[in-house]
Formats: sequence, C-alpha cells, structure tokens
Amino acid sequence: MSKIVILSGSPRKNGNTDILVDSFASGAKEHNDVEIVSVHDYHVNPCVGCNSCFSREGNTCCQDDDMMTVYEKLSEADTVIIASPVYFYGISAQLKAVIDRLHTPMRNSFHIKRIGLLLVGAAELPELFDSIISQYNLVLRFFHLEDAGKVLMRGARERGDITEKDIQKAFCFGRQL
Repeated sequence: MSKIVILSGSPRKNGNTDILVDSFASGAKEHNDVEIVSVHDYHVNPCVGCNSCFSREGNTCCQDDDMMTVYEKLSEADTVIIASPVYFYGISAQLKAVIDRLHTPMRNSFHIKRIGLLLVGAAELPELFDSIISQYNLVLRFFHLEDAGKVLMRGARERGDITEKDIQKAFCFGRQL
C-alpha cells in the first residue's frame, strides 16, 4: 500500500478538475491511502526567492502561511499526483505557488518516488499540454522520479464539460497504482 497525495490546483470547487481528482481517488483508494490537498483550501504565498529556508532551523520558510501543513502531507507521500486546470498553457497560479515553495532543502527528506498528472484544458489544441509536460519531464529527470502516468483532458471549458470517458480514464489510472 502506497501513500498518494493529490495536489489539486483548481480554484473552482466542484469543477472539472475536482471531478477528475475524485474519480482518480476512488480508483486509487482500492489499494492505497489517498489524501486530496485542494490548494483552494490553503493560503500559500508565492516563493520570494530569499533562500532563507536553506539556513533556518528545520529549513522552514520565512513566510507564515499554510505551506507547513502542505509540507507535512507531502513528507508522508510515496506518490504525488498534480491535478490542475490549464490556464495560458500552464498550471493554475495557486498550484504553481505550492510547487515553487518546494524550493527548500526540506524536500530532501520526502519519500516521493513517483508523480503523475491530471490536467483539464478548455482548448482542443494538440499542443495544449506541451509546456506543462516539458516541465514535468524536467522534474522527473532532475529528482529521479518515476512517471506514474497522465490523464489529459481537452475541451472542458464549462463546469460539467468533462466526459464520462475521461472520468473513467481517471478512475482506471488511480486503480492501476
């Protein structure tokens, strides 16, 4: 049994990203301990690049926000799933703030072995996810992580545009972990 933490980056509650996340989690819970961290429930400031976390006791950040809670959850994870709507060919700003705050030596104590993606975009462009996947692949290589898999959904602009086929894909992705 693995500990999976899903970082869900949608600022819109109960939208298409949350639907995919819930479906993935339902499949993954059959054989894993799963926790959903919806970034809209946390106040996380962007990284200010001061690098004080490299010299502070416990590598803590100088900012007083909810990121310490997120660090605690990630410290228990074997697998992290990044879930986000796509805004201007990137992940949501809320999720980007969380990911940027992983620029801390604290991450060296994490036990994360693999990461995966759940992405939802409104456009139908074939290259819609290319910039996110490029960053994702760089992270995989730099941190020597395993690619757990991806579900990439195009054409979901309005809440509820997600298809049953995509919901099922997310469920099967979760179940196979």
